[in-house]
Amino acid sequence: MAKIVGGITTSHVPAIGRAIAGKLQDDPYWKPFFDGFPPVHAWLDKVKPDVAVVIYNDHGLNFFLDKMPTFAVGAAGQYHNADEGWGIPTLPPYKGDTALSWHIINELVEKEFDLTTCQEMLVDHAFSLPLKLLWPNDESCPVRTVPVCINTVQYPLPSARRCFKLGKALGEAIASWDDDLRVVIIGTGGLSHQLDGERAGFVNKEFDLAFMESLIADPEWATQFSMEEIVEKTGTQGVELLMWLATRAALPGAVRKVHANYHIPISNTAAGLMVMEPIA
Repeated sequence: MAKIVGGITTSHVPAIGRAIAGKLQDDPYWKPFFDGFPPVHAWLDKVKPDVAVVIYNDHGLNFFLDKMPTFAVGAAGQYHNADEGWGIPTLPPYKGDTALSWHIINELVEKEFDLTTCQEMLVDHAFSLPLKLLWPNDESCPVRTVPVCINTVQYPLPSARRCFKLGKALGEAIASWDDDLRVVIIGTGGLSHQLDGERAGFVNKEFDLAFMESLIADPEWATQFSMEEIVEKTGTQGVELLMWLATRAALPGAVRKVHANYHIPISNTAAGLMVMEPIA
């Protein structure tokens, strides 16, 4: 049976891609952010995942406002990255795991999640940058991937409780897969940030840290809040914490915090990082 070895949650700000391309990891602005990753690399070297299930939000590369699914799962043999206008270098295609993808899709539909199934799928910076951060020395991503996309762009958005249920069902689907795979769940986004409007530049450190701690001690804590309350507390783009919540829900049982980092600001965003591991 497949084994979920743990979960990683991290920011996906496009400016990270420019910093990587410009080799700015030791620049004073970027160093506190990049310094958070060596312990994650060491953990990945230890657990050696075969597949990364990446929970992220598309920013208009694969889906746009005229067609915006609430939940979408990739079922392709490979996933291409493309230029989104940020000046980030395009990365090599990512290998898919079609057998695992279809198993996940079938299991989620059986549990009454209405999905968009993508047999062709472009993946944007929310997918590509975290994988580059986690495997920085590999020219192409060394693990197979399954993209899981959650709408955080166009209302109505799925509630925090619904995303928690999605993550739980996703974890159960992976655990029921009859193959000896080691799977890491990766959730990308935020944390608190607002990029436009009267509150542009808004960051809520107190809430971010409470949310990060809740993923260990009380994983359903954030499900008490409506989407409007989450926007109030985290900013309009801070709703990306839904991917963190779904990632935690996918992990079986209690977890321990392997590593965490939090740094502000990175391009007007609270940049969070966590590694969580199931307690055997």
